[in-house]
Amino acid sequence: MKHILTDQERIGLDRRVTDVEKRTGVQIVLAVVKRSDTYVELPWKAFALGVGVAGTGTVLLDLLRPGWHTSFAVLLAVVTTLATGASCALLCVAAPWFARPFLETHRAEVEVRQYAQSLFLSREVFATRGRTGLLLLVSLFERQVVLLPDTGLDKRLGRKAMHDVVARMTAALATGQVSGALEKGLQGLEEHLVATATGVSRENELPSVIIEEKGA
Repeated sequence: MKHILTDQERIGLDRRVTDVEKRTGVQIVLAVVKRSDTYVELPWKAFALGVGVAGTGTVLLDLLRPGWHTSFAVLLAVVTTLATGASCALLCVAAPWFARPFLETHRAEVEVRQYAQSLFLSREVFATRGRTGLLLLVSLFERQVVLLPDTGLDKRLGRKAMHDVVARMTAALATGQVSGALEKGLQGLEEHLVATATGVSRENELPSVIIEEKGA
């Protein structure tokens, strides 16, 4: 798969992760995925929209030109309506910007969190002595961010702090700044965790390579 981040961005983020880990004692794993689910319902929603728009156009034309119902005109109306629906469905598959408005926010949140939880387990982010692993995931299609800390960070990273980190990242992600969003996340984590970093371990217990996946 083609990398999502550039070499320069990965190098910069790797260095930033190392620095934040040393200052906070947290083992951080960064992940960027293109999309967290296939969302098979989206092309059908786009098809329905296309058919609805084309059908409405046909009705309006009928009102403007009464008595035009030749067999050819009826066939043309049916073909145009179906073709418009099919074109919208295909565009939904090919163009994320067109498909995204059809995706419900709650559905996106659920799928991205499930993908993050699966990645947390498959990459063994829990495999640290103090259970101080943390997964920070960005899902591009959904423009969603998930922050998953292990149980050893429960007392150090509360809901308010996590919401602040995610909010910072989401704002940057909305403008297409993937690397910038991850930078904002690391900055927020450092601010919230550095004050409680006692007995910080210098050992890197988890792979520092940034995860980049195509996703579902």
